[in-house]
Amino acid sequence: METPIEYKARILALMEGKEPVAVQRETYPEITGLIAGVSVDKLGERPAPGKWSVAEVLAHLAEAEIVSTWRYRQMLEHDGCTLPGFGQELWADLGEYGTRDLEDSLEQFRLLRDANLRMFDRLTPEQWQRHGVHTERGPMTLHDLAVQIAGHDINHVAQIRAILRG
Repeated sequence: METPIEYKARILALMEGKEPVAVQRETYPEITGLIAGVSVDKLGERPAPGKWSVAEVLAHLAEAEIVSTWRYRQMLEHDGCTLPGFGQELWADLGEYGTRDLEDSLEQFRLLRDANLRMFDRLTPEQWQRHGVHTERGPMTLHDLAVQIAGHDINHVAQIRAILRG
């Protein structure tokens, strides 16, 4: 099992030489391109027992965007605030990822991501440096969080690609 510090290092490595807002801006179009023409049944198939289907990954991305939306705004409003982690397996269970409508997940992700991208376009350099303290990953600026979310996107887009190839 990967520790929070190992996860952070792996995600940051995916972002080497990449601009986080550009990565985040491309995620939704990239995902919709990958799944275009793929049957809902195929998107709902798990690649292996205990592994998420593409539809479940999309539900996770939608709900992870809820968390990042809140975290960005908390850091802007309360510089130095605590940013609690979240249990993705609990969220998957509560969100019924296995039976959730794929289109609903895509729409939720798109709407929240668009709101964040519009916010990013208005931030001052000082606002990008506002920070919080993640309970598992330590201190991070708003920019650091944007980098981590972009790396999270890259990670899950690669997962979707692998599932569709498999």
